[in-house]
Amino acid sequence: MAERVRAAILGSGNIGSDLMIKLLRSSVIELTMVAGIDPASEGLAMARQRGLKTTTDGIDGLLADPEVGTIVFDATSARTHLQHAPRLEEAGKIAIDLTPAAVGPYVVPVVNMGNQLQSPNVNMISCGAQATVPIVHAVNRAAPVEYAEIVATISSKSAGPGTRQNIDEFTQTTARALEQVGGAKRGKAIIILNPADPPIMMRDTVYAIAPGLDQHKVMQSISDMVERVQEYVPGYRLRTDPIFDGDRVTVFVEVEGAGDYLPKYAGNLDIMTQAAVRVSEEIARGLMGQRTLAESENG
Repeated sequence: MAERVRAAILGSGNIGSDLMIKLLRSSVIELTMVAGIDPASEGLAMARQRGLKTTTDGIDGLLADPEVGTIVFDATSARTHLQHAPRLEEAGKIAIDLTPAAVGPYVVPVVNMGNQLQSPNVNMISCGAQATVPIVHAVNRAAPVEYAEIVATISSKSAGPGTRQNIDEFTQTTARALEQVGGAKRGKAIIILNPADPPIMMRDTVYAIAPGLDQHKVMQSISDMVERVQEYVPGYRLRTDPIFDGDRVTVFVEVEGAGDYLPKYAGNLDIMTQAAVRVSEEIARGLMGQRTLAESENG
């Protein structure tokens, strides 16, 4: 097997557990450890079963092991990552933040996976942003978006404690990402945890105002973007054709998960972890001196 870049996961909840399963399939990342704080954690038990190192001392246990590697995925909470970030940077680790703490630059793989990856801390924003920023960006490159509003609806069963603690940060960080990465002049984000049983699949509604839009150009731009997201999130799709009303367009997105850890309705979990894997592999290729995806796309 070719050389791989070592990495560890901080956080053994839903996101950390799903991420673990995906990283164990990577040909670029070598997962070494999963760190948590709950001795009864199902995620830590799964990690031990798969031959990985584990610790219940959280970041202290992770940083105490010199063999954990260069990349650390933080799958805890926004407030906790604010404490983790300076310690990881001081230790020389590259942090991939799966919380909406927004310490480092925002990254959405299909939109801006370039110079942002030179930072010691990159932010995956939120599940809502990973699903909707590509659509806003697609509209914006066809016609300047004056305003973008998104509503992310996920099953209550797919929202763990970390997600629930991050609700305020989710809306703020996702709204900023619609502007800074998606290109909208103004952005707003709303999240709904739906308790329906059986659980609903992740669904996102994107509403954009783009004066002077050309419906054909916008449709083509959105279609191209959906295909690009599907390269790493196969369950990402439009529920219906976009709806146009003058300078306004409404896009309905659905995300079906891979079913690695939680059931397939948890597309919110899947799109975050798939995006994080994509980013980590791009960083790893750069560290190994290999040609990156961004370089390939630029010729």
